[in-house]
Amino acid sequence: MMAGWYEGFIGFRYLRAASRRGFVSMIAGIAMTGLAVGVAVLVVVLSVMNGFEEELRSRILSLTAHATVSGLQGRIDDWRPKLAKAQHFDGVVAASAYIEEQGMAVFGDKSAGVLMRGIDPEQEAKVADLKPHLLQGSLADLTPGSYRIILGTALADELGARVGDRVVMIVAQGNITPVGVLPRMRSFTVSGILSVGMYEYDHRIAMLCLQDAARLLQMGDDVSGIRLSVGDLYAAPRIVRNLAVAMGGGFYVEDWTRRHVNFFRSIEITKRILFVILSLVVGVAAFNIVSTMVMVVKDKRRDIAILRTFGASPNSILSIFIVQGSLIGLVGILGGVGLGALIATNLQSLVHALEAVLGVKFLDAKVYFMSDLPAHMRLYDILKICGVAFALGLLSTLYPAWSAARLLPAESLRND
Repeated sequence: MMAGWYEGFIGFRYLRAASRRGFVSMIAGIAMTGLAVGVAVLVVVLSVMNGFEEELRSRILSLTAHATVSGLQGRIDDWRPKLAKAQHFDGVVAASAYIEEQGMAVFGDKSAGVLMRGIDPEQEAKVADLKPHLLQGSLADLTPGSYRIILGTALADELGARVGDRVVMIVAQGNITPVGVLPRMRSFTVSGILSVGMYEYDHRIAMLCLQDAARLLQMGDDVSGIRLSVGDLYAAPRIVRNLAVAMGGGFYVEDWTRRHVNFFRSIEITKRILFVILSLVVGVAAFNIVSTMVMVVKDKRRDIAILRTFGASPNSILSIFIVQGSLIGLVGILGGVGLGALIATNLQSLVHALEAVLGVKFLDAKVYFMSDLPAHMRLYDILKICGVAFALGLLSTLYPAWSAARLLPAESLRND
């Protein structure tokens, strides 16, 4: 194949051949290394952003239903037929009734705001897989009339409560008494500790039995809504709308894409901004190829003159140096992808090792919602990075190659 395309053969030979000036080889090595580092940084950063997004999505959806149908006034009456319809609706995997209300938890002299969620343990286990997140206790402990509660781990730590302790739950609704309106409250026994790994949830969530929540809030036989688990996450908006229509309308529908849309959109915008900024780093590294190729052209002036004397056209000379510059860029890009993949694959181990050595916690769960730094490489991102880096590298070879093609044989030999 090279015999039929001598420009490529010569360009490859120029890349392999040792230069008479070691400085030129050193500059080429620096260009490759700079490009490799820039590509590796892009791969690692985008992989971390992908892992961050997927980890948050999985953790959020492990506690939050894919979609919910709730009453316009905060209540759904005669909910059992509606729940049965939802459980057998096309696209719905499982459904569970729930009651949700803001409240306050009090233990001793400590208090904290909570999000109380009343659930049916058997149905809830089908909607959200909470079992891996339960450090202590079980959803089955939440039986009607037992007045037991499961607290998020950060909430339990803030209150200083442990399994077996009794905490008082207070809601904004009040009871009218001879001495005035008193807030409604009830004592609950802590039966479990829940740890999702996200500070926002671990700090606020308090789960109790559906019937116990209804008694505390005096909701009778009503519920706040129905939580859904669907087979196709990205079809959740369509499925929940169709279900609300099938149940007769008059409901407020919400799905995970709407509930957290700003959060995931901000991650996507951040990824794009980082890609553009770090592409500039790759661009700077790629333009180092310009200086390398200028030195190579200067070093190969005599060779260029001889090739022109033998009948090589300016386009052939142009192709030779474009091939050489492109190969320099290609080697740097492949090295960068390999280095980036190696770092991304072992990122958590590297971060933990640095934390142990420096004694610093890089990821505070209170700020970043998680304590680990996940990374997930996507083929599309790798191809996009390689394409941009190769285009910049190829662009960097055009001026030196064009300069080589314009050299006149007699002038080159005279000045050699």
